[in-house]
Amino acid sequence: MSKIVKINATVRGGAGKGAARAVRREGLVPGVVYGDKQEPQIISMTYKDIEPHAQTGRFMSTLVDVEIGGKTVRAIPRDIQFEPVKDRITHVDFLRLGKDSKIAVNIPVHFKNHEASPGIKAGGVLNIVSHSVSLYCPADFIPDEIIVDLTGMAVMSSIHLSDIKLPDRVTSAVRDDVTLCALSAQAKEEVAAEGAVSADVPATSQKAPADAKAAPAAKGAAPAKGAAAPAKGAAAPAKGAPAAKAAAPAAKKK
Repeated sequence: MSKIVKINATVRGGAGKGAARAVRREGLVPGVVYGDKQEPQIISMTYKDIEPHAQTGRFMSTLVDVEIGGKTVRAIPRDIQFEPVKDRITHVDFLRLGKDSKIAVNIPVHFKNHEASPGIKAGGVLNIVSHSVSLYCPADFIPDEIIVDLTGMAVMSSIHLSDIKLPDRVTSAVRDDVTLCALSAQAKEEVAAEGAVSADVPATSQKAPADAKAAPAAKGAAPAKGAAAPAKGAAAPAKGAPAAKAAAPAAKKK
């Protein structure tokens, strides 16, 4: 069960933005307590009293006993506002919880016994789908976490919220059966299979890189058959190239 936090508060007379700014100038945090079919109470709290609880990461799912003028009000935070530059708390809203009331709260999900999963041992990959779940919890009991036991989990299987035994009086706040995690096929085997396919491809069938430059022609190589004659004024053929046939036969010796 979540620890119940106690916060001291005082009733402040004014409401609105101007009154809230005046409270902040005094180093206090303005807030309001509403709900349970009662009139809202405008309150203020000391910064050092509220700040440690707001930084835990679980404040929005924490039961709070707000002490107002000697009277304790059981509530739960419903909104907390921060100053955008300095990240200081500027306002907190609390929802008053009546007797036997239930509230929807996001509860974190944690996973254990990874080493007892045959699928993970075989190289399977655990995909966490839900890091938290929305649950209806009684006003006097909010669980700290939901534990998912991975013992015996095989490859290509999944765990849903309906597979988890929830605490007494705690139920799902959504209609659909939430998927908490799934174990996919072995990633190592897939990589090995891809490597084997690449190894089976003959080297001659592999394509050359697109940006590879054509190899230069061999020095002194003869022009291809049917190639056009060199342009007028072109350089003489390289040494070793076959001489061109004379245009006219040489004169016969007498």
